[in-house]
Amino acid sequence: MWELEALAIYLTPFLIIGIAIRFLMKRYGVDLADVQKQAGTNREPRRVFLLGGWRSEE
Repeated sequence: MWELEALAIYLTPFLIIGIAIRFLMKRYGVDLADVQKQAGTNREPRRVFLLGGWRSEE
């Protein structure tokens, strides 16, 4: 049973941070496309590993 407690203790901060970021993005009207625009127009597309899978930036 202590394994579930350790898992909950480990995952809870990540869930709280994720929910807070999502709330703040909605509050300030920030979209993922807005964040990507900040990287600049000369940035080349690349393959990145995100949440257990590879994806291409467009």
